[in-house]
Amino acid sequence: MPDAEQPQELPGRLLTDPEMIDACRVRDFSKVFRLVKTKAGIYPSTIARRCDLTPSRVGEVIAGQRKLQHMDVIERIADGLRIPGHMLGLARRSWETPQVLAVVERETPQVPRTEPQESASPPGPDVDGILALATRTSLSAATLEAFRSSIEDYWRRDDQHGGEALRPAIVGQLRYVVGLLKENRPPSIQKGLYGIAAELARLTGWTYFDARQDNQARAYFTQALQLAKGIDDRQFMANVLACMSLQATYQDKPADSLALVTAAQDQARSAAGTTPRVLSMLSMREAFAHAAIGNQAATHRAIGEAHRHFEQIKSSDPDPSWVTYFDEPKLIVDTGIAHGRLGEAKTAEPLIADALRREDRTNQRGRAFHSFWLARTQLDQGKLDQACHTATQALEPASAVASERVSGHLREFYGQLAPHRQEPVALAFEARLRELLPPVSGQLHP
Repeated sequence: MPDAEQPQELPGRLLTDPEMIDACRVRDFSKVFRLVKTKAGIYPSTIARRCDLTPSRVGEVIAGQRKLQHMDVIERIADGLRIPGHMLGLARRSWETPQVLAVVERETPQVPRTEPQESASPPGPDVDGILALATRTSLSAATLEAFRSSIEDYWRRDDQHGGEALRPAIVGQLRYVVGLLKENRPPSIQKGLYGIAAELARLTGWTYFDARQDNQARAYFTQALQLAKGIDDRQFMANVLACMSLQATYQDKPADSLALVTAAQDQARSAAGTTPRVLSMLSMREAFAHAAIGNQAATHRAIGEAHRHFEQIKSSDPDPSWVTYFDEPKLIVDTGIAHGRLGEAKTAEPLIADALRREDRTNQRGRAFHSFWLARTQLDQGKLDQACHTATQALEPASAVASERVSGHLREFYGQLAPHRQEPVALAFEARLRELLPPVSGQLHP
């Protein structure tokens, strides 16, 4: 497209209009298009051309006769009309103000010395500007600790309830912390802020991964990697790469998964002070990748390495907070899952069952996910009654947590029951599945 036809940014007054913000938040494109027409002078024919839509389709949307829900269409609208990604629940768009490590789209607003003037560039949500104005004071180590405490709380609540409801708060805090990075700070404070921003970006990526929104997840994982690289935190870079490896495993991209976890291990080994717990976790992710490929010998070797590193853990080890979740029950259940991925159900079943008995009952997603794997290994051995009973037990915690990843696995389990669909235990599971995990809009149970 010639430069003269490049889309121009929408007026700041429109992007900060509460009506526009609300319409974008709920993706009401009928209202978005009307506001763009009336307040920015961009008519439907131009909207259609910019967003690669037909004029008739735009007209139907404005008239309320059609809904736009496909992610690729929403991304085209964001890019064509220059609506910042965060307003539509998307990752930061490539055309937004380039900043090496930021998800914000502009410089943090400065305190005006005279009467306030309308910003020439689109500011973010009102709350971001207010918070930025309210923090023109020096930050202390205690402030950084407060940020870290909030991140730990986010993770706990994510385990209990899922990340869907938490995501707006996490993204807002990420944007806020990145804004703080633009001010001059003492090196120790600046490094701490980079680390906090990296953790928030990884957490955001995780919530998208758990929602099975893989493009957004990868974008935030990549950003977390960049932030950690900015302060040469190689252990955290290894952690992010391990997350991306796990994502690739679930996307059925085992070669990518293995490449990413190998890079993670390289980063961890090159870092000073990498703890045995971190190395154990990474070895287990390697085992997942090999199991997805179907390489039995390599999977068993990686499992052995994970257990060898775990045996070297000492209570005095300076483990990063982000790896403390990898305790003995987690090691055992992941060992079982790796065997299960290889089809070694007889070996996997007692390991997963033992870990479930010892697992923290407040971790709703973990219990549902691991129960699914236990049911799958039981079904693989022909234990239909046990498998359906276990899967039914998984439905209760799964219904308490917003995790499309877990819900999707339980629907997949129902699909695996196809040969036994008329058996009473399978019918009972189906009835409970429909009761507790009704299909999302536009999706049917298998």
